[in-house]
Amino acid sequence: MALAPVPARPIAKSFAGPGLLSTILVGKYSDHLPLYRHESILSRNGVQLSRSTMSRWVLETAELLQPLTDLMKSRVLQSSVVHTDDTTIPVQDQRLSRTRTGRFWVYCGDAAHPYSVYDFTPNRERAGPQAFLKHFRGYLQADAYAGYEELYRSGRIHQVLCWAHARRKFYDARTVQPEAAHRALLFIQQLYAIEREAGELKLDLSQPADCERWWQHRRQLRQDKALPILETFCDWLTETARSLLPKSPVAVAMQYLLSRWSGFTRYCAEGILSIDNNLAERTLRPCAIGRKNYLFVGSDRGGQAAAVHYSLMASCKANEVEPFAYLRDVLARITDHAADRLEELLPDQWLKHHPEAHRPRRR
Repeated sequence: MALAPVPARPIAKSFAGPGLLSTILVGKYSDHLPLYRHESILSRNGVQLSRSTMSRWVLETAELLQPLTDLMKSRVLQSSVVHTDDTTIPVQDQRLSRTRTGRFWVYCGDAAHPYSVYDFTPNRERAGPQAFLKHFRGYLQADAYAGYEELYRSGRIHQVLCWAHARRKFYDARTVQPEAAHRALLFIQQLYAIEREAGELKLDLSQPADCERWWQHRRQLRQDKALPILETFCDWLTETARSLLPKSPVAVAMQYLLSRWSGFTRYCAEGILSIDNNLAERTLRPCAIGRKNYLFVGSDRGGQAAAVHYSLMASCKANEVEPFAYLRDVLARITDHAADRLEELLPDQWLKHHPEAHRPRRR
């Protein structure tokens, strides 16, 4: 008698199959369910599974999937434009009587590299983004965080700032100095109207040729219409700032703009650039929602594992892939998958062979 070889399991010496693991990972990192809620849900269905066991599985599957997110990172760094933002996450530390503050950073690639990769750092020091972007060349769309300044000084990365951030400062000041604040908001409203006009060009942006046409069209609109508005806006800011108290809310908002004017106007130089960094902010939203439910990560290793899983969930969403179907298949295959064919498991490439898992985003 001969026994057939046992199929490879995602986690060695564990009864957890790809379906169960995918249910837990999608539940926590896409549907924002803490592990204690999974424990309760499974218990109601007659399955006794402790959260400590599920927590160990989360860590072990992250190690298994790490090469895939490393490949996505290398692709993101080949982009012409990268959007980035960060958010806080409390981290348990056995050396302290309280949690400390870690950071999740997200890096979103361009249309040719449609992946969103998360990075976890134990603090907000500039070493985190500098290490991640060490080999990147192109445009970085971000906020005005001072930790990026050294990257810009290198000359290989160009700063593109976010008009949504600038608008927010004037919006917050509208109740204190309404006249000046509303005048600034009107200028910014005109800039966004031009962006909406560019979006009215009906093209199939899934086609490279149409993408190129749209970028050229948007760049020309900005050159013809946005630049004159920006020039008038700058003159008004310079003149009005002289008559305001330096520490008044509107004056602070004006100085924020004027001291970084080249970063705020650079989006007009290329059609591939966006007027704001809302893409990165939207991509970080699952972290903010999840944080309200599971409250903290248990360690730095837990933060790094969460970054791996959030990267896969965000990249599935960016490519309109149903995450459960994707993860269940990838976890079943990745143990025996050839390392030189790992790109076959990237969400956009995987979808080509599994069109039934396509889930269009709601508009």
